[in-house]
Amino acid sequence: MNTLAIMKSTKMRIVHFNRYGSTDVLELGEVEKPMPKDDEVLIKVRATTVTAGDCELRAFKITPLFWLPVRLYIGVFRPRIPTLGQELAGEIEAVGKDVTSFKVGDAVFAGTGGKIGTYLEYKCQKVTHSIALKPTNMSFEEAATIPTGGLNAIYFMEMANIKPGESILINGAGGSIGSYAVQMAKSLGAVVTAVDTGRKLDMLLSIGADKVIDYKQQDFTQMGITYDVIFDVAGKCKYTPTVNALKEKGRYIQSNPSLEVIFRGLWTKWTSSKRVLTGLAGESLEQLAKLKEMIEAGKLKAVIDKRFTLDDIVAAQQYVEAGHKSGNVIVVV
Repeated sequence: MNTLAIMKSTKMRIVHFNRYGSTDVLELGEVEKPMPKDDEVLIKVRATTVTAGDCELRAFKITPLFWLPVRLYIGVFRPRIPTLGQELAGEIEAVGKDVTSFKVGDAVFAGTGGKIGTYLEYKCQKVTHSIALKPTNMSFEEAATIPTGGLNAIYFMEMANIKPGESILINGAGGSIGSYAVQMAKSLGAVVTAVDTGRKLDMLLSIGADKVIDYKQQDFTQMGITYDVIFDVAGKCKYTPTVNALKEKGRYIQSNPSLEVIFRGLWTKWTSSKRVLTGLAGESLEQLAKLKEMIEAGKLKAVIDKRFTLDDIVAAQQYVEAGHKSGNVIVVV
């Protein structure tokens, strides 16, 4: 039966933001529940997340390299996109007439592909982009963490081309991307050093880090240790000391680069055997499938710090923006 025929138009809750600024711009309201197009599914959202990226978009604290293109895309004077959020997990409630890969009742997880918008109760999603069946050994809350943290981690770990026995240092390892990257690097046979604040170190050891460093107590670039790979998730490493902390043929990976890092990276490539690598992770169906396979094989697990509801979205964003997040912050819808 065509599920569109039995759907009723009802209201759904959504967290709006109509201007850039502090968490005061977030408002909980109601809009009409959307109807899926022919190539879309309608997902009843069970869980989403609050990431540092969500907070940066809300306040529009964007790195200068991407400031103008993101501003043009999101909205020059005020946001054109009504809500934040980059990932979700839920159940398919309706399918468009051309959809054959999913059915009503399927449990799925999905990313937004940069279009944002998951702080709501229902979302339409194209089936050709960034959606997959939920891993059987994950809850909805856990699966909601995969599209941002998991996809970014797998993208940069594949870029690192880690060989068994190589050493990797991950700076900013305690967040959504870093916690997945630690586990992936360990599964590839690397010796993993994780850098973050002291209260996150026990968690990092529990997911496979061989060594942990509290950056408030020690500067890894001054410890006389070199690494095959340095992955700077936080984007706060000083360039020259970091490159000096690489072994010959070492790779310095920046997930949030500045123009300075890009240009200096070219000079490093021309004058040494070391490489500075960066890029933007996509949301391919192939990588989602690979992540699902790794999770169901027990190689990856989600790290959840706190849970909030849509009504508590302001508190959730304040918690993340203050830098308290360890792993992932979940919004239960």
